[in-house]
Amino acid sequence: MSQFIDARTSQNASLANSISVPILVTNTPQLFGQIGLVTTAGIGANPRVQMKGTVSVQLPLALVGITITVVRGTAPTDPVIYSATSTFSLSVLAPQVITFSADDFNPPVLPQLTYTAFISSNLLGTVRVGPENFDGALYSD
Repeated sequence: MSQFIDARTSQNASLANSISVPILVTNTPQLFGQIGLVTTAGIGANPRVQMKGTVSVQLPLALVGITITVVRGTAPTDPVIYSATSTFSLSVLAPQVITFSADDFNPPVLPQLTYTAFISSNLLGTVRVGPENFDGALYSD
């Protein structure tokens, strides 16, 4: 039977259109969420982390690809746990809400596991507008 170990939330922007953060460099990851899960208290066999998040962007009037990447660590070069790209067409005018779910099975048991969520765009003119959140929970057997 699974046992809950820890959970954390990174809430960068709670409301729609509550921020305006342009993505100024194409294809360069920009941090939008980070959590640290404590693994020392009562962790058993088969640890696993379940994560989910939301990020909203206003897109330029062009064919644009938005990539969400989650790493175990703090830098874009750390081990990638999840990555997905969504491509939006020229007809998208309203802000787009991107949600995702990611899992990390059998991560190393360290005093703390840190996960970081990044967003990147292949075209200038993309603006993060909110809401933005990233959260995760650690379980073990």
